[in-house]
Amino acid sequence: MSGSVESTCFDVSIADGVAHIRMKRPEKMNAMSRAFWSELPAIVRDIDREARARVIVLSSSGKHFSAGMDLDVFAENGALAAQSAKDPHVLNEAMRHLVLGLQETFSCLDEVRMPVLAAIQGGCIGGAVDMTSACDIRYCTEDAFFCIQEINIGMTADVGTFPRLCKLIPEGWVRELAYTGRRLPARKAQAIGLVNEVYPDHAAMMEAVMATAKEIATKNPLAVTGSKVMINYARDHSMKDALDYIALWQTGMFSRPHMAEAFKAQQDNRPAQFPELAPLRTKL
Repeated sequence: MSGSVESTCFDVSIADGVAHIRMKRPEKMNAMSRAFWSELPAIVRDIDREARARVIVLSSSGKHFSAGMDLDVFAENGALAAQSAKDPHVLNEAMRHLVLGLQETFSCLDEVRMPVLAAIQGGCIGGAVDMTSACDIRYCTEDAFFCIQEINIGMTADVGTFPRLCKLIPEGWVRELAYTGRRLPARKAQAIGLVNEVYPDHAAMMEAVMATAKEIATKNPLAVTGSKVMINYARDHSMKDALDYIALWQTGMFSRPHMAEAFKAQQDNRPAQFPELAPLRTKL
């Protein structure tokens, strides 16, 4: 795509209003290398900022969706390590900012104006659970499984699993997965509401997910982004506050011409023509 971000970890294509971001390191089980953590938010924010698409699909290549974070991401910086030998609190403070930065990588999926659909095959492990829990909708294959791997390597998941997963599935399941490190298979993930649908194989999943993404892309982009804003706001606030906010949003964002076009398109049996979201400008 024009003006796209160069990437070593992802392939990006845009067609029919859908931006497809695909992880492309199957030989490494799509583990999240150092480059991954800067490339993903750069790609997502570029799509959002330039209004390049109406929907984002996040998928992967190879047998597994992702093995999670490469441990070299946490390798100590030489200068910090030397300072830490004098005062470990210095390294601890820097570590906090590293974790906050990693969290921001996945927060971009939650904050982007367009919906993000995740298509998951094979293992969705550790950091990949963090990532997919930040997406709007999740789909997977029969062979998919989810694993909060951090407990198996002696640490607590810290990049977004718990704040988000507790909003998606019953808390008891979050606790069992977090404390045991067990695998959650595809059908159980569907039964408890983590994924919307399970498909027999990767090809069937991608066909269905892309069809759903294209369907969303036919809707009014302003109404879709408004729906995402409202759903996220309702998730994070009380019902009273959420009702007040939707009233305020509608006061400024409701478009009678957009609604008229939707009705006219239905009457004429044709696709509706809606304006795209405006590119975001930080400078005049």
